[in-house]
Amino acid sequence: MKKEYDYVIVGSGLFGSVFAHEAKKAGKKCLVIDKRNHVGGNIYCENIEGINVHKYGAHIFHTNDKTLWNYVNQFVEFNNFTNSPLSLSKGKLYNLPFNMNTFYQLWGTKTPKEAKAKIEEQISRYVVEKPQNLEEQALSLVGKDIYDNFIKEYTEKQWGRKATELPSFIIKRIPIRFTFDNNYFNDTYQGIPIGGYNKLIEGLLDGIEVLTNIDYFTDRQKFNQLSEKIVYSGKIDEYFDYKLGVLEYRSLLFENEILEIENFQGNAVVNYNDSVYDFTRIIEHKHFEFGKQKKTVITKEYPQEWGHGKEAFYPINDLKNQSLFNEYKKLALKEKNVIFGGRLAEYKYYDMHQVIALALTKTKKEFK
Repeated sequence: MKKEYDYVIVGSGLFGSVFAHEAKKAGKKCLVIDKRNHVGGNIYCENIEGINVHKYGAHIFHTNDKTLWNYVNQFVEFNNFTNSPLSLSKGKLYNLPFNMNTFYQLWGTKTPKEAKAKIEEQISRYVVEKPQNLEEQALSLVGKDIYDNFIKEYTEKQWGRKATELPSFIIKRIPIRFTFDNNYFNDTYQGIPIGGYNKLIEGLLDGIEVLTNIDYFTDRQKFNQLSEKIVYSGKIDEYFDYKLGVLEYRSLLFENEILEIENFQGNAVVNYNDSVYDFTRIIEHKHFEFGKQKKTVITKEYPQEWGHGKEAFYPINDLKNQSLFNEYKKLALKEKNVIFGGRLAEYKYYDMHQVIALALTKTKKEFK
């Protein structure tokens, strides 16, 4: 007997929303459910004082793929925002990513030759053939000054562990530019949706049935019976009732403040490296859309250990967790009527363009 829906899609973030949109184009009937009280997953924006506040942290879309850029722009026009964060370290502001401006601010070097010589001289003191931890890896890549000022304390706050206790593979490479270029991303296309990311999700889910405040796991048998297939973008270990063990994540706590001033920090993102600050960065949201509002909204971002009831943001892809995920992946491959996709279902950190590309790849395969 034909079921009511072709697909019940669990999660209305980018993966689920793109899948639903492409399924609708293919003539399929979808139901999208989300346990939160809104759609959009982590790119959801909350309007505060006329400002689109990125509720779950800063999201800047960037890609080199013109097809993906055109894909998102069919739903909402993107502005030309360029991510140029600043870093506060030891009481001084520095430009990011590491470039000639940073090196001048740090050492007073004025030419690429001078900066390269300084970095090479520092690296030479810490050459380790096989770095055993993140600290050894970072020192062998950039030397002590950059490590002490920009990496050590920030990373330890972010992961809640000493750098000497973190695996070296967390930092595979550290991008260094010998140009005066503060553009954080090298991608050809980057920007923020004009009017916020909600417009992108609304466009993707236009004409599709959506239910919020619905937890798939409270009545999974009902939802399984409603559709031919489940598209699942939640935590993979939760799908299998954690029967092999619990995968670990880092979480974040966001603290918003409305300020009675037009401009707090003059930039969208400022990192706070030093351990004297519990938070890792302050986001001033109006700068994402070049806002001129009379007030401003800032968000302090506090890393924390993940636990049940908290949002899972960053998978801890160490050997133990990766091994456990691989066992869950074997179970997932046996689920013939379930499509797993997205950052939580694949236990992998994805940028937005990567999630969209992943969803498009899966839908092409599904609807070929």
